Amino acid sequence: MYIIIIGGGDLGSSLAREFLANNHEVLIIEKDVARCEQLKDELGSISLCSMGSEIATLTKAGIARADMLIAVTSEDDDNLTPCEIAKRKFNVPKVIAKVNNPKNEHIFVKLGIDCTANGVGPVLENIKVLTGIFPLARLLSFKEMESELVLVKVHNSSLVSKSLEDLPLPAGAVVTLLIRQGEGPKIPTPETVLQAEDQLVCLIPSESEESVQAIFASNQ
Repeated sequence: MYIIIIGGGDLGSSLAREFLANNHEVLIIEKDVARCEQLKDELGSISLCSMGSEIATLTKAGIARADMLIAVTSEDDDNLTPCEIAKRKFNVPKVIAKVNNPKNEHIFVKLGIDCTANGVGPVLENIKVLTGIFPLARLLSFKEMESELVLVKVHNSSLVSKSLEDLPLPAGAVVTLLIRQGEGPKIPTPETVLQAEDQLVCLIPSESEESVQAIFASNQ
């Protein structure tokens, strides 16, 4: 895949490393000259020093053949514009944006951005779960699939000692990961028996969020 990343900060460069390690072609567009030089030293000649919100820059970057565009700058305007261009003018198959201000997320959604992630949301949602008051945290939204990646926590409740296959999860919900204290994360099976304080990462239909939350909240 050919992936264009807008923003060469810590997040952008980390993503680039991951993609390169998996044999994907990557180009980072970064407007800061000094940072571009750092990227060149760290990752090689995979950066373009320019404004990622300009059509001329994106054209030069080869957006017409891009399989994916990811915008992860610290400014929502600098993320929104290239995403809109990629989506509407060049029909890039997958467009992902970091949303710095959660209040702006509806704008990205309205423009049809495939997936949005904000820097405040995941931290806030995880804290909510850690308090023990809120049983569910939203980690990521997949707009095109109308799905949510969520984290739920099993407190001391009637859910303890139940197997995953016995949970009354809604149709389409999939438990993808089990995080258990004292053990490494692992992929559970339907026979996996839940313990107190287990955390489950689940992919669920967006409309089922309330019902999933109710399953865990009502059994605390």
